[in-house]
Amino acid sequence: MWRPPQRIKWYPTPGAWPDAREAAQSALFAPLRHRALAVENRTWVPAMVPWRATNEGFVTPANIEWYARFARGRPGAIVLEATGIRDVPSGPLLRIGDDRFIEGLSAIARAVHEASEGQTRLFIQLIDFLSIRRRPDPRKFIERFLPIGPHHREALGLPRDVDEATVRMQLASLDEAALKAVLLTREFEALRYGDRERVTDTHLRHVAELPQVLPTLFAAAARRAREAGFDGVELHYAHAYTMASFLSAHNSRSDGYGGARENRVRLPLEVYQAVRAAVGDDYVVGCRYLADECIEGGNTLEDTPFFGVSFARAGMDFVSLSRGGKFDDAKQPRIGDAAYPYTGPSGYECMPQYISDEQGPFGRNDKAASVIRDAIRAAGFETPVVVAGGVFDFRRAESLIATGTADIVALARQSLADPDWSVKVRSGHGSEVRLCEYTNYCEALDQHHEVVTCQLWDRTHLDESGIARTPDGKRRLTPPAWSGLASKA
Repeated sequence: MWRPPQRIKWYPTPGAWPDAREAAQSALFAPLRHRALAVENRTWVPAMVPWRATNEGFVTPANIEWYARFARGRPGAIVLEATGIRDVPSGPLLRIGDDRFIEGLSAIARAVHEASEGQTRLFIQLIDFLSIRRRPDPRKFIERFLPIGPHHREALGLPRDVDEATVRMQLASLDEAALKAVLLTREFEALRYGDRERVTDTHLRHVAELPQVLPTLFAAAARRAREAGFDGVELHYAHAYTMASFLSAHNSRSDGYGGARENRVRLPLEVYQAVRAAVGDDYVVGCRYLADECIEGGNTLEDTPFFGVSFARAGMDFVSLSRGGKFDDAKQPRIGDAAYPYTGPSGYECMPQYISDEQGPFGRNDKAASVIRDAIRAAGFETPVVVAGGVFDFRRAESLIATGTADIVALARQSLADPDWSVKVRSGHGSEVRLCEYTNYCEALDQHHEVVTCQLWDRTHLDESGIARTPDGKRRLTPPAWSGLASKA
């Protein structure tokens, strides 16, 4: 992962934790009601992919226990990991693109509601993504996969009728600098990073037809989510994926779905409308989108309040804000690996590490959240805003709500470090919280598609009876139970 050049080391300092009385009187642990959304407190576990599904996208016992473990900490809401809306192979990621996935997803919903004794709402994040290929071996790419065209022959000074094998042989003899001069921009990128589809590739029929296809796919997935017992859905409009790419300032489609921001928000609104029609007004539907793309020429606070107001006006029950995490500035992957959108500067903004700049890894999204929430309120809407970004302590979480920066506070890595954060703090036992150290150990596991755990607990109490472990047997899959949970929940 990219790191700021300042290399300033930061450590979490939570200050004084509240006693049970102060916590009970806080804004953080007050209920919230808005339209279909009803949560018992303002703590929120955002979507995180733990790589526990089968290769066919089915729920496993490890998935069920993972979410039940978070639910025992009694957060106001949990958002299930990004779950694919298409019925296509996508590795060990959960899927909801067919009715055959409902049974397993229902088991997660039941487990969460039972483990939290009904105190935690469970939403599922619905995602679509385009094709991305692994970085190829350069010689194999040139000799087997690169489509040869007239521009290659012309750049190499070869006759137009020279055979393809000769063209490939000459290309294979060039160094990288020479190849950059000969190959088209996208060809050179495919060589160095792996081929990646974009929403602007409208010469590809399936990409051109996305506006006609995606509303139906999202709506069908939302219908399955309701049938499976989820309390709502979160539409994934963030980071490097399809819907975020439609919102992006880099979206130059000329079919009415790109260019001006009014056009770029068109498909996300059409998807929402289709989902709403499928599940009804009494079911929670919100979205997660980027407060700032954090890339050159991307969306900034000049654009993103407009999107927030548009979503609020359409009737979404919440908007959840993230930032960065784009392919545009990702590091070059190793040969055989796919590009990972959290390795460049925009990825750092999404998951900042303890080695940081003068601002540090905490609160990098707070200002943007405040601006977006203010714009939504100024437009006359009360749509709750969820903010995430390096929250680990009660004082800051409480301040975010008390100052009107946000309405709900999401704790991702801190929840991974200690799923009992909410119940510990609410019961006056904040001093027992296992604080995230922001080393991004978990992020490194995610990047390599390994089962995600936290270094603060994954090798503790390995002799505990009946614990589930990673396939190599070296790490436990969930943290030890908090001994005070039974008496203090």
